[in-house]
Amino acid sequence: MDINSHGFSVLVCLMSLAAGMLGGMLGMASGIFLVPALTLLFGIDVRLAVGAGLVSVIACSCGSAACAMENRLTNVRLAILLEIGTTLGALTGVVLAGIFPTSAVYLLFSLILVVSAYQMYRKRRGPGSAEGPDPPRDRWATRLGLHSSYPEPTSGQEVAYSVSRVWLGLFLMYLAGAVSALLGIGSGVLKVPAMDAALRLPIKVSSATSNFMIGVTAAASAGIYFVRGDILPKLAAPAALGSVVGAYLGTKILMRTSNERLRLFFIVVLLVLAAKMFLTALHGDSPAGAI
Repeated sequence: MDINSHGFSVLVCLMSLAAGMLGGMLGMASGIFLVPALTLLFGIDVRLAVGAGLVSVIACSCGSAACAMENRLTNVRLAILLEIGTTLGALTGVVLAGIFPTSAVYLLFSLILVVSAYQMYRKRRGPGSAEGPDPPRDRWATRLGLHSSYPEPTSGQEVAYSVSRVWLGLFLMYLAGAVSALLGIGSGVLKVPAMDAALRLPIKVSSATSNFMIGVTAAASAGIYFVRGDILPKLAAPAALGSVVGAYLGTKILMRTSNERLRLFFIVVLLVLAAKMFLTALHGDSPAGAI
């Protein structure tokens, strides 16, 4: 299909809307779904697809932030703190890129995803509730004012939560940033399990906070792609439009989905991505810019 045709723009917009909905629900970058679709279905050059994917990620982050901030799901203080670890990790990954065999890193990444899925499944079975027992209060989280609460529409109650093990969360964010830079993927797929397991946040707060963070990271990367001329307006514009609407709708769905169902959905996505990375390692192919 001609990239300049109106039909192509409509298809890209619809695909971006679906990707944005998934991204808004799960706290992942929408590009992880959009970029493979552009390259595999339409044969778009991977650099242009990644450029459009980055723009869609920024739009997805903005679209979800509007709804998430309105419903007090996003922990902005925590997001700013964790972004320090992610940024330092990304810089480390850039320096180490090319040193480790790519196939070995893919295998390691697939293993991390499987372990993350298992940890999330174990937490689902925790006593007391779907979110498990109340975690201990962290003194650094208390000093930084990271503890918060959010309204739960499914129960009509105000859910208070405490942030624990801030040091472990920062370390895992550093690793997530490094791995994402090594593989050229988005770290949202690792941020949510890290916040879920280490910081012991409610899954909805983890997803919303991750979406807030990935927009900051994608904006920096998009600037580089724009200077290189890899962002094509005719491709990026419909991708942004679909993503911002999809992310807003996805966050609305997130608010009305029970923690148990959301966790199960996230586990399924983690396992699918783990299988994809494992097959990529075996065949030695690029993951098609899974932002």
